[in-house]
Amino acid sequence: IQGKGIVNSISMKEGEDAFRAQARLVRRYGAAVVVMAFDEQGQADTFERKTQICARAYKILTEELGFPAEDIIFDPNIFAVATGIEEHAPYGVYFIEATRWIREHLPHAHISGGVSNLSFSFRGNEPVREAMHAVFLYHAIKAGMDMGIVNAGQLALYDEIPAELRAACEDVVLNRDPDSTERLLTLAEGFKGGAGKEKKEADLVWRTWPVEKRLAHALINGITEFVDADTEEARQSVARPLHVIEGPLMAGMNVVGDLFGAGKMFLPQVVKSARVMKQAVAYLMPFMEQEKLDNGTTESSSAGKILMATVKGDVHDIGKNIVGVVLQCNNFEVIDLGVMVPTAKILETAKRENVDVIGLSGLITPSLDEMVSVASEMEREGFVVPLLIGGATTSRVHTAVKIAPQYERGQAVYVTDASRAVGVVANLLNPETR
Repeated sequence: IQGKGIVNSISMKEGEDAFRAQARLVRRYGAAVVVMAFDEQGQADTFERKTQICARAYKILTEELGFPAEDIIFDPNIFAVATGIEEHAPYGVYFIEATRWIREHLPHAHISGGVSNLSFSFRGNEPVREAMHAVFLYHAIKAGMDMGIVNAGQLALYDEIPAELRAACEDVVLNRDPDSTERLLTLAEGFKGGAGKEKKEADLVWRTWPVEKRLAHALINGITEFVDADTEEARQSVARPLHVIEGPLMAGMNVVGDLFGAGKMFLPQVVKSARVMKQAVAYLMPFMEQEKLDNGTTESSSAGKILMATVKGDVHDIGKNIVGVVLQCNNFEVIDLGVMVPTAKILETAKRENVDVIGLSGLITPSLDEMVSVASEMEREGFVVPLLIGGATTSRVHTAVKIAPQYERGQAVYVTDASRAVGVVANLLNPETR
């Protein structure tokens, strides 16, 4: 298969010999594997059982079978909470604490889980289930959970959950109050059936806000319905179409980036935000093109040539596309190679086009290693042009510690967000400020 497969799942429920045989088969095909916290005695439901089984499986896989630790994905079992059964109350805490323990004691292993199991008691009440999932993921991700089986279309924004509902969900998930289940059950009645529809209608109150705030709200919540009308209204209130991008649209995307970084927003939601941004920019593009014609702007007056690419193994181009639009609007020539771009293609194109700057983007963790590889190849081939690094998983520290040392001939520069890209590129291409 293309890419890397994940086998879901194996366990020790039939004993260690069967577990070893399954693991050897998985390893023969080079796949990663989900290992359930399940042994001869059944599924692990306590912190102690979860950690004991995972530690036992990890030892067999890594020490006996030579299984790469980074290809092990533990599923410590997410069980339903708020069932009314006292023994079930700490299930959320057990998973979160087991996740933290695995992250600390079983190096390089990943942690996953079936999130919808958590809210099974509230099946049929989607607003409450979505709130429970968002609260649980917020805490589990902080503890080290880095994968999960979730319904991408049913994830609430952590900060958008009504305060009373969020507090009740946290009390249930974290088992902070013996009366939390009763309180959540009472509260849930207000979100059932018709009440949920009324809430959605009430949510349209944001349509009465100023246009800048409406655009930011649409971006953060992934609402495309009113984008064209709001973008036009914003365009008519500013001197240049670009100011809509650099103002309310960029402000909204910066909030999205902050929420994603804090674990209060998840990748499917970020993708929905990107669709809103893309639609707004597409609406503005004809106006920006007309502005160029009116001003007599030509390619000969380009401020510089920028090559941009999402690195190999990554299919996300959210931030890259936004940066590209902003740079083009500021008279830079942008060559966008798209996504999943191999190092060789990046460097070949950079040489052929004689670019002034190379920009790399990535949204997933493996992209960080790929960026290091690109920097190393740039050094080996004698490049000296600035290398821009951006994307949700990138950071100033990673760029300085991992990427910059591989590219000593040139400069590796971390760019926090699209709003700063123009200033950074302009300074890098100015001999006096470089």
